[in-house]
Amino acid sequence: METESGNRVSVIVPAFNRAEYIEQTVNSVLIQDYSNVELIVVDDGSTDGTYEILLRYFEQNKLKLLTHPGRGNRGQSAALNLGLEAASGEYIAILDSDDLFLPGKLSAQVEYLDTHPDVGLVYGMGEGVDGSGRWLYDILSTDHSEPNDANAVLLDCYFHLPVNALVRRLIYEQVGRFEESFRAAQDHDMLVRIAEKTHFGFIPVKFFQYRRHGDSISNNGLRQRWMNGFEIVRRAEARFPYRASTIRKRKALLNFRMAQVCLQENRYIAALGYLLQSGVLDPVRAIKVLTGKEKIR
Repeated sequence: METESGNRVSVIVPAFNRAEYIEQTVNSVLIQDYSNVELIVVDDGSTDGTYEILLRYFEQNKLKLLTHPGRGNRGQSAALNLGLEAASGEYIAILDSDDLFLPGKLSAQVEYLDTHPDVGLVYGMGEGVDGSGRWLYDILSTDHSEPNDANAVLLDCYFHLPVNALVRRLIYEQVGRFEESFRAAQDHDMLVRIAEKTHFGFIPVKFFQYRRHGDSISNNGLRQRWMNGFEIVRRAEARFPYRASTIRKRKALLNFRMAQVCLQENRYIAALGYLLQSGVLDPVRAIKVLTGKEKIR
């Protein structure tokens, strides 16, 4: 894609076996009304025709197409890091290969960062959709307010970093790259590290569609995601002065999630152990859940 000199926004799309959705994803970037965009797609060893589709866009000079040596599969974090290394924009946007930017996303978020120099990341609202693009639920609402507290981000990853946010390149340079040893939860890890370094801004407008389908990353590898969560907390606690209650409550939630995973695996004794640990760490919330006063989705 041809751009003006000095690309302002680099959009990075990590892609792996998304032939069914990749054209919609790429086109959602190409139709943005903000023209100064560099689109970088990193194919992570696709074998279903995704690479060949992307190659056609590349040959039309609509995007930069990157691969790992030998077109190998190294995981989403490695793909994102390769894209970050190649990016030249002042601002960085990341889009998963089955999700969509809604019209006006980039122009609105660029304007916000341009006029709020103390903010390093801006995000907005969105909606979950199914494999056919049908609306399922809204993500955030107009009454949401940004707390600008790293404790809140560690405790509850309350917005989608990859598809939702626009981030200053300088912030990624400060916090480092995505953790390649994580094949799940690398998005939460990155968001936590960013929250420790900068202020966030929120725009009450829908900017993206988050696709939920049977083969989505969020529907796979839950055990690994929650196990990685314990490591994320350990690193965060060593890196930043979080409140003790935040660490305790996050560990309680992770134990609860692991109990859910174990129940799905029919590992009932292990599930009971995680549930007990969760209750010990956060007894007040445990009582609310058990009495039906709070529902955990």
